[in-house]
Amino acid sequence: MRVVISGIPGVGKSTILEMVSKKTQYEIINFGTLMFDMAVDLDLVKSRDDIRRLDVDTQKNLQKKASNKIGKMDNIIIDTHMSIKSPAGYLPGLPEWVLRELMVSSYFLIESTPEEIKRRRDNDSTRSRDSDTVQDIKEHQEVNRYYAAAYSVYSGATIKYIYNPDNHPEIAAESILGGL
Repeated sequence: MRVVISGIPGVGKSTILEMVSKKTQYEIINFGTLMFDMAVDLDLVKSRDDIRRLDVDTQKNLQKKASNKIGKMDNIIIDTHMSIKSPAGYLPGLPEWVLRELMVSSYFLIESTPEEIKRRRDNDSTRSRDSDTVQDIKEHQEVNRYYAAAYSVYSGATIKYIYNPDNHPEIAAESILGGL
């Protein structure tokens, strides 16, 4: 079985997945980390945040290579993004060729209020985040919902929306565990 857990940068996905990993037998595979490792090997990026600034064709090629590798794995949780906000616009995190490789059975989309996400991003000095407004964050979460619905139609997989309340990621983690 393969499931996708997603959410925009700053929603708390990494924290939640850390909690989930301690209570499940599923291996967690980070799609972006695979892409990053491939991009570093090709000398295309210096940091993870540089990936979304690459030209669209380069990002697509990295997606194809990573999805091919992940598509050969079983009993995994795929940590990825429904959409990637790039200078050219929103890029699907799971375009058709990726979905075909992954054969996902369900999607979990983690969300928080745009204000919570903005505050989390502002307080995270470990990442080089874009300076999005609350409205930009709201738009990105809406785009993620549209993409998730489209992916579900294509794959026949279920979608579960998970709210991550401020300072209580264990609530979101338990909701995911209950849906696996």
